[in-house]
Order: sequence, then C-alpha cells, then structure tokens
Amino acid sequence: MRASSPERRQGRGADAALPSSPMPEREEPRPSRASLRALDWFTFFVADVQTGFGPFIAVYLTANQWTQVNIGLVLTIGGLVALAGQIPGGALVDAAKSERRIAAISLVLISLSALALALVPIFPVVLAANVLHAAASCVLGPAIVAISLGLVGHRGISERLGRNVRSLSIGNGLAAAGMGACGYFLSKESVFYVTAVLSVPALISLARIREAEIDPVRAHAGVPKRHPANLAQGLRRVAANRLLLLFALCIALFHLANAAMLPLVSGMITMRSSNWATVLVAACIVVPQLVVAAFSPRVGRTARHWGRRPLLLIAFAVLPLRGVLLALVTQPFLLCLVQALDGISAAVLGVIVPVVVADLTRDTGRFNLAQGVVGTGVGIGASLSTTIAGYLADHFGGPVALLSLSSAGICGLLLLLLRMPETGPPEDRRISPGAG
Repeated sequence: MRASSPERRQGRGADAALPSSPMPEREEPRPSRASLRALDWFTFFVADVQTGFGPFIAVYLTANQWTQVNIGLVLTIGGLVALAGQIPGGALVDAAKSERRIAAISLVLISLSALALALVPIFPVVLAANVLHAAASCVLGPAIVAISLGLVGHRGISERLGRNVRSLSIGNGLAAAGMGACGYFLSKESVFYVTAVLSVPALISLARIREAEIDPVRAHAGVPKRHPANLAQGLRRVAANRLLLLFALCIALFHLANAAMLPLVSGMITMRSSNWATVLVAACIVVPQLVVAAFSPRVGRTARHWGRRPLLLIAFAVLPLRGVLLALVTQPFLLCLVQALDGISAAVLGVIVPVVVADLTRDTGRFNLAQGVVGTGVGIGASLSTTIAGYLADHFGGPVALLSLSSAGICGLLLLLLRMPETGPPEDRRISPGAG
C-alpha cells in the first residue's frame, strides 16, 4: 500500500467534507528571489491603485456638484457589485489558465475606470466605472493570493501572505498621503490620473514574476486536471465543506462587529474635539496601518509553528476588548490609541484568513471560489454592521452602539473557540520556531 504524503493526509483531515482527486507527489517550490521581490512590489502598487477608489471618490464627486443622493447611489451599487462578485470572481480565477494574465487584465480595467472617472464625471460614466472597478477587484484579490500560493506552495503561504499584507499596508498609507496631497495642491481629478499612472509600475512588477515558477496546481490548492468554470457544481462542493462555512460565519460575525467601529469613533472624535478632528481621524487610520506593517510578517512566520487557531483567537479577542474600551474612553487622543488595537486584528486576519481557506480546500481545485465565499461573508457582515450601528447610534448613542458591536464580536469569538479546530498541518508545528 502506497504511503501518502503529509500534505495529502492533512488535505483529507481538514477538508474531509470535500471529495478530492488523487494528486501526484510534487517537488518543493523554489521560487527565485526576483519573483518574490516582484510580488512584493506588485502588491505595493496594487494597494496604491486601489487607494484611489476609497473616500476620494466622494470628495471628487462632491466637488463636481453631485448631490449626496447620487453619490450614495453610485457607491451603493458599487458595493453591491463587489458583494455579488466575490464568488464568481473566485470561480473565474480557479478556471483561469494564467493567474498573471487575469491579474493584468483586472488591473488594466481598474486603470481604465480611474481614467473614466477623471475625464467624464457624469452619472452614467461614473456608475459604469465604479461597477467596473468593483467587478475587477473581485478577481484581482483572489488572483494575487493564487499567484502567491502557486509560487511558494502550501507550507510557505503564511509567511508569503505576511509579506503581501505588509506591502499592501505600506502602499495604502503612502498612497493615501500622496493622493491627498495631489488632491489638495493640484486638483481633485488628479487623484484618478495618479491612480491610472500607478498601474504601469504594477504591471511591470507583475511581468517580472516568472510565469514558469507559478505552479498551476498549487495556485488553486488543486488537482492537476483543470475543471471548467462551473459555478453551480463548484458551489455544491464548497457547500459540502462544513468547516469552511463555519469559518465564513465566524468571519462574517467579526466584520459585523468591526466594520462600523471606525466610523463611530470618527463621529465621536468630531463631536468632542472638532478642531483636531481631521488630524485625529487620520491618526485612527494611519496608526493601525503601521501596526499591520510591523506585525504581519511576524504573524506569517508564527502561523507555521503555533498553528492558525491561536492567532485567530487573539484577533477575535482583541475586537470586543477594543469595542468596550472605545465605549468607555472619553478623551479623543486616547480613542486613537485604543484604535491602534485594530492593527493587531487586521494583521492577523489579513494573513490567516486566506491560509485557513487554503487549509480547508487543499487538493480540491476550489481555493479561489472558497475565498469568494468567505469574502461574501465579509461583505454581508460589514454591510449589516454600518446599518445596525447607525440606527443604534442615532437612537441610543455611540457608546451603546459600540457595546452592541462588541457583543457580536464575542459571539464570533465563542463560535471560533468552541467549534473551529486547528486547520494547519501538524508537521509544521513540530518544527521549532528557530528552525530555518
């Protein structure tokens, strides 16, 4: 009887609910330093490009005399497309023959949508551009993770994602500062021209990732024979994976608790310290990003030796603690310090969520579709969070809203603690942290 590899045994243990095809032994991945560095730069520039579609859209449209109703309509439709496109986007990446090519196409579409916003700020064009950006982003995110997995393999993915998250965090922070300066000193539309221009170094970095080093089987946590993009069949197989659905529910509860905390804190700071509000709100955004940039590589290394579950429990436990502290603290400057705890949760989840999805879908070829399922949970939780928190804040005040959000975070923590097992390969945890 042929002995199965450790990876194969773990695939059956973590994903027993999903039937998997026999997989031959594969060589240990050895990506070149050039490809790994190119992926660092690619994720950095992707963060720069995506930053242009954040709050700058609302500022730009307001400056062009748009009504708040039309701005809200455009942003809402874009949000709905982003939510609905998570699962099809993941399925499309699973069916792609080249992860680099589909990432490049997505990036070009995002660049075109930025140019459309800058050149023709009328309702039909802006709506189409926002929808195009949302749809392309649903593909670009899973494609980056697929490229990472294809390059380094399952055992190296946690450390690789730690580097990705660090690059994304640094890119977000620098781009926000740079684009804010462009919008202030040049013009509001210059933000979108800069966004389009930044896609050029992103594409150059992507081209420097060697296609031959991206293993197409590893990139999908998959099977050697590619399957067609049959969404219904893929969803049936993913729906049979109870641990994956449980994990998606945990993540949805986390974002139900988390998404509205920053807007609530921003409003509380504005009411208590109007003169310093802009600076303090900016600090609430930048400080957690610095924490993410500092800790995410360490999270990636630690995940191999501690396992995924302890780190997830830390991230989930920090969330309700942060909510309670935000509800109790009254000094605006202290609110900023408490908000820094968000960086701990963000650093852990940015790395560990895709890693757990890879654990639970090993040898199935449905990794990116499963990412879409979890991403849908994120979107649903975040959407409900802002609606519920807004109602509670209007009727009962910000502290009550924050405590209510914290209770949702506690539910997610308890569900994770009581029902979610460790998903990482046991052979990783037998390696001492000092090894390698």
